[in-house]
Amino acid sequence: MAFKRMSNPCMRIAITPGEPAGIGIDLAIVLSQRHWAHQLVVIADPELLKQRAAELGQTVHIKRFDPHQAIAPSHAGEVWVLPVSLQQPCHTGQLNPANANYVLATLQRAWDGLLANEFQALVTGPVHKGIINDAGIPFTGHTEWLAEKAGNLPVVMMLACPTLRVALATTHLALRDVPDAITQSSLSTCLSVLHQSLIKDFGIPQPRILMSGLNPHAGEGGYLGREEIEVIEPVCRMAQAQGWQVSNPLPADTLFTPPYLARADAVLSMYHDQGLSVLKHIGFGHSVNITLGLPFIRTSVDHGTALDLAGSGEAEVSSFIYAIETAINMAQERAKTNS
Repeated sequence: MAFKRMSNPCMRIAITPGEPAGIGIDLAIVLSQRHWAHQLVVIADPELLKQRAAELGQTVHIKRFDPHQAIAPSHAGEVWVLPVSLQQPCHTGQLNPANANYVLATLQRAWDGLLANEFQALVTGPVHKGIINDAGIPFTGHTEWLAEKAGNLPVVMMLACPTLRVALATTHLALRDVPDAITQSSLSTCLSVLHQSLIKDFGIPQPRILMSGLNPHAGEGGYLGREEIEVIEPVCRMAQAQGWQVSNPLPADTLFTPPYLARADAVLSMYHDQGLSVLKHIGFGHSVNITLGLPFIRTSVDHGTALDLAGSGEAEVSSFIYAIETAINMAQERAKTNS
């Protein structure tokens, strides 16, 4: 399972660094020190970027983004910035609920730009869900926020690394709530979104998808749970009847083995830790979070805000780079599909 290499044309990618006190700002500074054949536009407070660059001992040239100008590559040492002002001064590594609205304002500006075709994709840095909720703003995560903005479109969270793609039938739910959340309707919709995205965003004409069971041993014929018999298997049969290459529900401890994965383009896992524990073991720091089903491409890093590393110069940038490269690849693939 390999991702295609990037090619022209030049793309314009919106980047929201996320929590201003965390490492998202550091990563934006580090990314600005290398040349990109595409235009990366950071939606953030310019003064915050300058402050963090000084803390990191870096020099960056701030270039104000103008959506009416032609797309231009990002050169080393400069950063295209679409300004959004902080609510209060930011102290590196220290959360402040007063800046929660700033985080959402950067996302809103990215959303507006994507709908106006100013950008071809969005790459998000890590946010701190707790501090946004502490500010009195209900917030479950990027995936849910974007889905709501899109009119509650059915979206699917998928994480990917160079050797594995794992989509989730449920996302941020307590484990006791997972079985009730998996219905034939919801699972069928999730599978359809995954199948179509693999075709149009990854260029896989006939995707091969492994369907995970929910229970140990995929229910053991009903002795360890009936969700496979009553919910998952009927969805698999409906997909197979359409000619889709979808497996019957497999035990999670079996399907995540090399012989099975070698024959798959993606895994559809039933809940968060069932699938992501394996993927992060394989590819942590080199994986990407992707929201499937949106009218545009959105990717993100596979890690959190790492407040203790902010401003230290020790933040690992590989996941952010991979998220950007994946977003560009997907945007180019979707452009070919839509042309």
